[in-house]
Amino acid sequence: MQHMPAVRRRKLGTELRRQRDLAGLTSGEAARLVGWHQSKVSRIETGRSSVRPEDVATLLDAYGVGDLELRELLDALAGEGARGGWWQEYREVLPSTYRDFITLETDARRARTLETTVVPGLLQTPAYARELTRSVLPQLAPRQVEALVDVRIARQAVLRADPPLELWAVLDEAVLRRGVGGPEVMAAQLRHLVDIGSLPHVRLQVLPFSAGGHIGVTGPFVIFSFPRIADLDVVVLDHLTSSLYLDRKEDLRAYSAAFDRLHSHALPHEDSLVYISSIAGTG
Repeated sequence: MQHMPAVRRRKLGTELRRQRDLAGLTSGEAARLVGWHQSKVSRIETGRSSVRPEDVATLLDAYGVGDLELRELLDALAGEGARGGWWQEYREVLPSTYRDFITLETDARRARTLETTVVPGLLQTPAYARELTRSVLPQLAPRQVEALVDVRIARQAVLRADPPLELWAVLDEAVLRRGVGGPEVMAAQLRHLVDIGSLPHVRLQVLPFSAGGHIGVTGPFVIFSFPRIADLDVVVLDHLTSSLYLDRKEDLRAYSAAFDRLHSHALPHEDSLVYISSIAGTG
């Protein structure tokens, strides 16, 4: 388990090492080509040292990497910490792990998520997000609550991006039955789920109570996948005050297998939308 910046550095280093190997160079030869000490190349490749976008470009030039899409991806991976994103203006209210989560969400190609208690943030209405934030974090001042709601809604831009994030969400029935904010807020939230579930890149499945006990009852998780580089995939386990990031191949295999089992027991997408509509009273 690693805090995300370390995960990001290590994954970037792994890909840079792979590109060096493809170029047929040792770390010493690469260092001599770019005029660095070998230890710098080694620290970058093992994730022990941060790396600037310009250093990534220098290494990729030395390795003869002309793939623009790959270069842009690695540049974004290296530069996000330095350049930040729209969420940096909310640093006062966002813990570092939440900012790291948003970075992942923004860069990912696909997200597979299990939610057992509340509607996933990417699918929440402002009213639902506001009531949930007030309930979970009662100590916050109203302006802080509104800032977090603004962040929640701003995150949803990934579903309208070009290309958009591909979202596959399995929702335990408890998510739909828990009355956050009262009947009117919940009815509007459920209708929103049906509307957004009609998007071609969004797949929703409901895991009904009738499915009985299942592996997901131990808690929610998200699996982020990234374009072109499978080794960048990461599992996120969210907790009240922090998030844990799992990137070992064993963890990814285990959670991917768990997600496959869960969605196989859930209602199909179209049936799930009908079921959500029936709970909302619009079916």
